[in-house]
Amino acid sequence: EATCITEMSVMMACWKQNDFNDAACAEEIRVFYDCVAKAEKERRNQNEDTLSSKGNLPSSKVNKLLRRFPQITYYI
Repeated sequence: EATCITEMSVMMACWKQNDFNDAACAEEIRVFYDCVAKAEKERRNQNEDTLSSKGNLPSSKVNKLLRRFPQITYYI
């Protein structure tokens, strides 16, 4: 999932308007990094919630991961 797209767009627009000067866009950069940190924290919390007390994944998560990373074997 894409997160912080709006913040990134504002930051890049500021850079373009100010000849890629970080000092002129300090506030936009800070807002973007804050958004990234918040999204990363939420992602970690979500990953922790999916694991049971024994560290096992529920079947729905296993199926999702298997679809995402298929193990294709070819028999000749």
